[in-house]
Amino acid sequence: MAVDRIALITGANRGLGQSAALALARRGVRVVVTHRGDADGAEETAQRVRAEGGTAAVLRLDIRDVSSFGTFVAELSQLLERYGDASRLDIMVNNAGVGVFGPLEAVTPDDFDTVFDTNVRGTFFLIQSVLPLLAPGAGIINVSSSLTRHTSPATSVYSASKAAVEIMSRTLAAELGPRGIRVNSLAPGPTATDFNGGAMRDDAEMRRGLAQQTALGRVGEPEEIGDAIAALASESLRWVTAQRVEVSGGVLL
Repeated sequence: MAVDRIALITGANRGLGQSAALALARRGVRVVVTHRGDADGAEETAQRVRAEGGTAAVLRLDIRDVSSFGTFVAELSQLLERYGDASRLDIMVNNAGVGVFGPLEAVTPDDFDTVFDTNVRGTFFLIQSVLPLLAPGAGIINVSSSLTRHTSPATSVYSASKAAVEIMSRTLAAELGPRGIRVNSLAPGPTATDFNGGAMRDDAEMRRGLAQQTALGRVGEPEEIGDAIAALASESLRWVTAQRVEVSGGVLL
């Protein structure tokens, strides 16, 4: 009898991470939900997974704090052992990230460091730390942004960090391919979440403007990104690696 796969999803206490956790759980994947400090949000995600008959566990993780990764991996290893699948993680979704937006003149060195330390440095070293737990055939999905393809005012630092994530994903795909590990990036377009203050969810004028610039005529919903992550992680796409998959409804073509 096949054992259900196990996924680690960072920043799954809300938004796209929560949607990814639910989408994977609906496909029979056991999920490990991480959060930086929003324990209530992470537990809500876990409870929603369990309410649908899935399996979920919650661990705290601050991806800016690289020095904490050893402790985190030890906790993750203990969790996998309790599942009866020591040293076996099948899916890793690097969703946790931050965005600091502003024109060139307004960006500070602290802003820049916050974005790159989280989105790039933290993601890189978390993959490095978790690598011994990844099973042959595992899949890593790094969440990027459609902003690596098109431009928008006051997004230069955030967009640059996500471009780095995409190049890192392609390079790691080549490096980890001999181990059977796939690495892809998934680039959401404008989506109705609480990211950036919930503007794309709550600002009706912004939504109308974006809808007019999107082939499918609307802003995306979190569930659509979660479903795309689950699809990319599935065995059906086991021959896909080193790819950038944009899920944007055709924004700014």
